[in-house]
Amino acid sequence: MRTASIAAVALLISGIASAAEIKVASTQATEEAYKELVAQFEKSTGHKVTTYYSGTLNVQKRIADGEPYDLIIMAGPAIDDQIKLGKAVAGSRVDFAQSGTGMAVKKGAPKPDIGSVDAFKKALLATKSIGYSTGPSGIYMLSVFEKLGIADQVKSKLKQTPSGVFVGTLIATGETEVGFQQISELVHFDGIDYVGPLPGDLQRMTMFSTGIHAGAKQAEAARALVKYITAPAAAPVIRKHGLEPAS
Repeated sequence: MRTASIAAVALLISGIASAAEIKVASTQATEEAYKELVAQFEKSTGHKVTTYYSGTLNVQKRIADGEPYDLIIMAGPAIDDQIKLGKAVAGSRVDFAQSGTGMAVKKGAPKPDIGSVDAFKKALLATKSIGYSTGPSGIYMLSVFEKLGIADQVKSKLKQTPSGVFVGTLIATGETEVGFQQISELVHFDGIDYVGPLPGDLQRMTMFSTGIHAGAKQAEAARALVKYITAPAAAPVIRKHGLEPAS
């Protein structure tokens, strides 16, 4: 049934535009689910999709520098910012998938108890080093440390990755004992073990959204791609990769 639904969507959108090359700039949180869906989309429609993946800051810089794209995928508020800057088309934001923030340790290392807020706080105070990102999850984790009242105590333990570098790299190489990033960016990473999501009300879902680039040459085909990856039939693929559908 799901296969039939995807095929129906593909049949509908394949007639919208002739074969085109769609250029996309995307942050990495949705990369694995997006890649699988794009492969299906290309096969079904004949369109070709070329995607640049990196961290939020790097994607923003490329857009600011005027690099040509048809579609942008970033956290929802970042897409809103691009619309305000005139870099994305007003009204073109479509929510794609959402992810929570989670913790990981080096493969084979003991997994700390983070099942409650109190246990999580104790684990942070006990660990020697903490990795976090320059993206939405990293910014959020700084607010979590503040909320727990331990920002000053963990400050010297923190190590931030450059934009585009996965926190999993710090963990796998032993540069940090633990690390935090979008769950979807941890569950597939080699050399680390995913521990679990932030506990209780410390968890916050980040929505990742699409926006049509203001200078898009293949706006119609890009909209067809958005329709495909956000269709109800795409939900199982999205969930398989540690994300939740937008709705």
